[in-house]
Amino acid sequence: MKRRLFLAAVPALLAAGCGFQLRRSDGIPFATLYLDAPPSSPVAQRIRNGLTTNRKTRLVATASQAEAVVKITQEARTKVILSLSGAGRVTEYRLGLQLSYSIDDKAGRTLATPETIELTRDITYDDTKVLAKGAEEQLLYRDMDDNAAQRIVRRLQAIKPPVAANEHPG
Repeated sequence: MKRRLFLAAVPALLAAGCGFQLRRSDGIPFATLYLDAPPSSPVAQRIRNGLTTNRKTRLVATASQAEAVVKITQEARTKVILSLSGAGRVTEYRLGLQLSYSIDDKAGRTLATPETIELTRDITYDDTKVLAKGAEEQLLYRDMDDNAAQRIVRRLQAIKPPVAANEHPG
């Protein structure tokens, strides 16, 4: 029994000892952030959830209160037939997420060039397993939402905020 516990703990200790850390949203160079997105946007909700655990960056209610504004201008999901069986039944779909966003400061100056994220996932389909395939489809869309949110947060982390005119470095 003790041997099993020891063998189970060894990988955890090795991972902790090598400096491994899960990816976090620390390091965003802005104290305040405004997220301009439709309330029903799953990607915006993922970003909000990620930033609520971040103690350094706070989401604010208006763009005028924020150092940076993330504006999601387009978010569209697609589902396209990828292949058909000999009998004319769908056997594969291609799911897609297309999202456009920009990052500006509160004065409207561009901090990062606008970007479009296009993600796709292929899914096999079997009309005898409609419920399972529907759940798998939702899981793949959720994965694409998470991926897009992480890309936006990483882009925020890479921005170097402009130095204000009245501040002098040094």
